[in-house]
Amino acid sequence: MTEIIKTEKEMKRKRRAALIVVLLTSFTMSLIGSALNLSIPGIGAEFGVPAATVGWMVTGFLLTIAAFSVPFGRWADITCRKTVLIAGTAVFIFSCGGAVLSVNFTMLLVFRIIQATGAAMVLSSNTPILISAYPAEMKGKALGLAIGAVYVGLSVGPVIGGILNHQFGWRSIFISAGGLMLIALIEAIVSLPREESEGKGKIRMDFGGSAMFAAFIVLFMLGMSKIEHGILPIAILIIGLIFGFIFVYYEMHKTDPVLNVHLFRKNVGYTLSNIAALMNYAATFAIGYLISIYLQIALGYSSQTAGIIMIAQPLVMAVFTPRIGRLSDRYSPFKLSSLGMGLCAAGTLFFVFIGRDTSLLYIIAALIITGLGFAFFSSPNTNAILSCVDKRDYGVANAIVNTMRTIGQTLSMVIVTIIVTVMMPGIELANADPDSLVGVINTAFIVFAAMCIVGIFISLKRKTE
Repeated sequence: MTEIIKTEKEMKRKRRAALIVVLLTSFTMSLIGSALNLSIPGIGAEFGVPAATVGWMVTGFLLTIAAFSVPFGRWADITCRKTVLIAGTAVFIFSCGGAVLSVNFTMLLVFRIIQATGAAMVLSSNTPILISAYPAEMKGKALGLAIGAVYVGLSVGPVIGGILNHQFGWRSIFISAGGLMLIALIEAIVSLPREESEGKGKIRMDFGGSAMFAAFIVLFMLGMSKIEHGILPIAILIIGLIFGFIFVYYEMHKTDPVLNVHLFRKNVGYTLSNIAALMNYAATFAIGYLISIYLQIALGYSSQTAGIIMIAQPLVMAVFTPRIGRLSDRYSPFKLSSLGMGLCAAGTLFFVFIGRDTSLLYIIAALIITGLGFAFFSSPNTNAILSCVDKRDYGVANAIVNTMRTIGQTLSMVIVTIIVTVMMPGIELANADPDSLVGVINTAFIVFAAMCIVGIFISLKRKTE
């Protein structure tokens, strides 16, 4: 009896440590991203570079995470997830220090890329550590808490970032993020148990496949994100796709692949859940960008007021995601995420009909519906994906979710860029007249609503075990 009590206490201690580390790292990752967006003008002014150049801090960060999440996820699966998490957290803290000491923009960008490398290591190992600490019947609860922490970071990031940037300068954002990650690092070293993979020393890391995957993702996303600039980005996109085909062929004949591509063919639920994630992020990511500009140009609100209004969506996500994560332990995560996709479709349809005289309550209602839809979709869909793989493959499976998110976010902005280029050639969205802006936004949300509707059918087609 004493042994049982001791074991139960040990399990609770393990869960608590994993939860603290994952909540801190997940919160900090989303916080620094949303907070730094407000520092772009200040960074550009200090180093004498245009906003478009400063934007590479965001682009480079996303490209690096997308390129390295799967390789690091595989490395964590075949070695020790705690080791990868600690290493990634240490790299992240180091890069924060380097960013603070940067004397020019090139130096800052290099440290931002290094930071993204550490972030890829953390993101590919922290969620697998968390769900491995919980029994199968509590996996959805754990995922809900982790994803909820991300949305809390997105909610408070602009507010905290605005205060820090205004009062102490953009470097204070890196200092704050580094401090939070230092707490996570200490907790991970002291409290997380070391659980090495059964395959350590037996399974070799697929460096060739990792390099091809990174080349595929970077070239594909880079070409896609700049596709409106002519033939060169299209050529880069095509070269990326060629690398993708070579990567799939190579992995199909590899004994220990970095990514088990056969799983996509054999497991319909796994494949469709990943496609649903891609569709959802592609259809919803640009909402914040479009509606924030709409509130300022079409409705005449200040940037500060627009930011406060926009908090409605991530706030709903932060409140409801943990609760819905727990529901996915009791009910089919496939069905819950399908419901979420339906709510996202309803929210985007609301935005199709906005105009220059649309009431603020209508806008807030649409933001709340899309926020609730994403809360219903995110953790249940991730739960569905991880339910399709063995525990030993959680790292790669979670990394694929991160990759689908990044590609979806990029695709969302590409769709907006193409619509703006066709409907308002030579004019940036932020400089458009209100009537033209409303026309672009209505068109974009018709596309996004159609994508959500397709996503509903993809979601409903999955197995519902």
